[in-house]
Amino acid sequence: MRSVRFLMHSARFILIAAFATGIASAQTCDRACLKTTLDQYLNAVAKHDTSAAPLFVGFRQTDNGVVVRPGTGIWQSITALGDIQRKFFDPVSGQAAYLGLIKEGQATGIATLRLRVENRQITEAEWVIARQGALGPSGTAGGNLYNLAGFIAEPPPDRTVPQNQRASREVLIAIANSYFDGLTTHDGSIIMAHQGCTRNENGTHTAGPNPNAGAGARGGAGGGGDCTSNLTNFNVSLISARRYPVVDVEQQAVVGFGIFLRKPGTTLMRNLLAEWFFVDNNKIRNIWASMFYPTNDLPVPNWPPYEGNFPVAAEFAAPAAPAAPGPGRGAGRQ
Repeated sequence: MRSVRFLMHSARFILIAAFATGIASAQTCDRACLKTTLDQYLNAVAKHDTSAAPLFVGFRQTDNGVVVRPGTGIWQSITALGDIQRKFFDPVSGQAAYLGLIKEGQATGIATLRLRVENRQITEAEWVIARQGALGPSGTAGGNLYNLAGFIAEPPPDRTVPQNQRASREVLIAIANSYFDGLTTHDGSIIMAHQGCTRNENGTHTAGPNPNAGAGARGGAGGGGDCTSNLTNFNVSLISARRYPVVDVEQQAVVGFGIFLRKPGTTLMRNLLAEWFFVDNNKIRNIWASMFYPTNDLPVPNWPPYEGNFPVAAEFAAPAAPAAPGPGRGAGRQ
């Protein structure tokens, strides 16, 4: 009788364990699952069809910091994906990312997309898009860095790093964060990077040796120093709202989001960047960035816990004028 009860108890335990394992596996999303979901979303956006992607009922999306309804914003403007498409996957955070080109009619944007997947449904999408003719740091239209030819000539890598050459997830985040620390302290020696590390911003080669010097390089073939150089007078006092949501260990790539806040008294606009770090042997080898300059009344990055990270414009912050006393009203409590 005891053995029967033991067998029944064991069978019940095995059944419960199998059921729990089934629930866990149904809720997790590995690299293959993230790839499938990212492709579904990108194809759905290009087709302007929200039903073609597994969107969560409370799905939230921002286009350059602005919340948009599903089916609006970039869902309407994208006509196709571009020829350069890089995709990254982080099963630990349950997020995927895209770095590449998007077509909006005759225009081409240089875009970063972050996608969160929970219970195999897409809960978040965050776009950072560099467009030709956008605002520059001084607030003038068309003053932004943008060089499509430079991005095409110097595309980000598409690779799988051998397992014995991979840094851990924690190390990759620390390496990426050292770059932001170096910028805010204006000390390039803090940055964990290879000598000659390169940087490409919105297609413009801004640091390190440029194999395509004719495609928009600064400082000729040398690029004006590497990614750790020329920081003494760099007009940034703080990089706020730092996040590292997608760490692709297989590709040794990290995307970091941050807002460049300027030095006090400056008239230059803030800068929101999606900064991509590609790491070899525990040091940054190359950096790509897509970025834009938000106006002062835009609450970038507009994602928890950083929704309100922006200087409030005067018209929103000014106190309301007291109401004038009306007929029969005293001038006491207002």
